[in-house]
Amino acid sequence: MDRIPTPTDAGVGTATRLLTWLSPSFPVGGFSYSHGLEYAIEAGLVRDAASLGGWVDGILRFGAGRNDGLFLLAAHRAASRLPYVDLKAIADQAAALRGTAELAQEATAQGTAFLRAVASGWPAYATAAPVMALADCQLTYPVIVGCLCAVAGIPEAMALEAYLTAFANILISAGIRLVPLGQSDGLRIVATLDPRIIDYVQTLTPLSLDDLGGSALAIDWSSMKHETQYTRLFRS
Repeated sequence: MDRIPTPTDAGVGTATRLLTWLSPSFPVGGFSYSHGLEYAIEAGLVRDAASLGGWVDGILRFGAGRNDGLFLLAAHRAASRLPYVDLKAIADQAAALRGTAELAQEATAQGTAFLRAVASGWPAYATAAPVMALADCQLTYPVIVGCLCAVAGIPEAMALEAYLTAFANILISAGIRLVPLGQSDGLRIVATLDPRIIDYVQTLTPLSLDDLGGSALAIDWSSMKHETQYTRLFRS
């Protein structure tokens, strides 16, 4: 069983653990969600590599990428200091700040699955005091990722960069299957977003939950329409 890291352990083995936890193979079910992208493609809003890249970039910059990034940072910081009193309020706010039922399910289902998976392989982390402070909360993915990364000694900027990269890659993968596009198109989108994600991390890191907000209205609209879409491959 892993022991909980002390401050002197920070950075030791963290890259390996982070790569595992935010890998596409980690069992959180991210592959089954499109974040409204499936309807956006059905409606012709996303139809090629350029529009897919712009759509994903918009989510990162103006939508869930921005707000979930702020929640991840807030949870990480709250889990790094006693007595963890802010964690419940952060978790409750993150669960409430969802534009549609499907986006709420996407966030909480993945959050619950993430904690369950970590508990299976790293039980000491999943039973640490900051995580226990969230026992009665509706967990969203960014909050539990931020909390557990703090417990594991993973620096907040590293955790946020990996989280946003994984989120973008899941959406790009969904778009490749739905448009459809080739793998080379997907890789070009990933390469284009790389420096932007680094920039978004640098932009978000100095901010707090006072800076929450977004303007990705087409994302919420697409998610609402997806709830009644006749043919669906994805859960959101």
